[in-house]
Amino acid sequence: RVGEVPESDPGLVDGEPRWADPSLDTSDWGSLQAPGLWETQGLTGLDGVVWYRRSVSLLAEHAAGAATLKLAMIDDQDITWVNGIEVGRTEQYNAERAYEIPAGVLRDGSNHVAVRVVDTGGGGGFHGSPDNLVLETAGGAVSLAGEWHLRVGEMTRSDNAGKNQVPTVLYNRMIRPLLPMRATGFLWYQGESNARGEDAVAYAGLFQDMIQGWRTDWNLPDAPFLWVQLANFMAAREEPSESDWAVLRESQSAALTLPHTAQAVIIDIGEADDIHPRNKQDVGYRLSLAARALVYGDATAYRGPTYRDHTVEGSRVSVRFDHADGGLVARGGPPGGFALSGVDGRWYWAEAEIDGDRVILRAGQVPNPLSIRYAWADNPDRANLYNGEGLPAVPFQAVGDEAR
Repeated sequence: RVGEVPESDPGLVDGEPRWADPSLDTSDWGSLQAPGLWETQGLTGLDGVVWYRRSVSLLAEHAAGAATLKLAMIDDQDITWVNGIEVGRTEQYNAERAYEIPAGVLRDGSNHVAVRVVDTGGGGGFHGSPDNLVLETAGGAVSLAGEWHLRVGEMTRSDNAGKNQVPTVLYNRMIRPLLPMRATGFLWYQGESNARGEDAVAYAGLFQDMIQGWRTDWNLPDAPFLWVQLANFMAAREEPSESDWAVLRESQSAALTLPHTAQAVIIDIGEADDIHPRNKQDVGYRLSLAARALVYGDATAYRGPTYRDHTVEGSRVSVRFDHADGGLVARGGPPGGFALSGVDGRWYWAEAEIDGDRVILRAGQVPNPLSIRYAWADNPDRANLYNGEGLPAVPFQAVGDEAR
């Protein structure tokens, strides 16, 4: 049912919230994880109405008295019901929801939360910290993070939905009309919609084709092309794990093999609970460093420490970096964000220390290290390696003798 697209929202008819009814059977609904924008979980290009539902079982001491329902943040608007009673509504994508539940609404046993989300464009659904998706009751807090039932209520642009994800449409409607205009270079700020499974891998070739294509279209074969790597976003994880966002960053870095290119790494200035980080000034500053060097010929550092190679001696790995201008620096403690794995492919955090232009790594669980990762996460909050110019190290993975 997730993929169905009604012409109008059957969950809210003449003001009656039919899909907020506690007795509603949701066995044929889909599901997704919250917090987590729905575009990253299969609902690509959807703008419109999506209903979320979740049941939570409470003991009598939890159900007694008033409570507070916290729903992290919701992009863009919501109306929320508990056991069929409306408890709040908000029309702001980056505001944390905290709705007061009057005494008598909760009950001993099963309770039902229904949230009608309206997304007018871009990302949609729950986002923010899982710690802020919680029901605070008199008897303690109950987490609501995890799986929710979901059903599409209405697609507001059903005749155009998803077309903004079609490359040819984007090009012909937004880029081709600009070709008569003079250009000297390009700045590119990548969105997160490509960070999904095989799309993140395929992006490496697509991105380089786009760069070369634009240069051909404008007849500027040497035009500088500068881009911003994906920022850190979403909740940080306690252990090393796979990450589509990290794969997309890797695909972005692969385009540095093209001449007259540079990227601004911003894994340190994003926000875990906001997909639209507010700090754009440092983003612009890092892009300006690249422009000064590539376009105007200034002798200025514009790249952070970048993996060159590594050597393995027993359980010890020595990683060497280029662009360690002013020396390698770890902010706030020893270098973090490095992980090692052996032949079994299991990743463990590594202890690290700086030695000149190298970082020395060890992990007790990996006596024979084979592969290395740095800042390999949606939100690599442990990553703290910089050069003396204050530029962050570029995320990477080195599998065996191969770096990516």
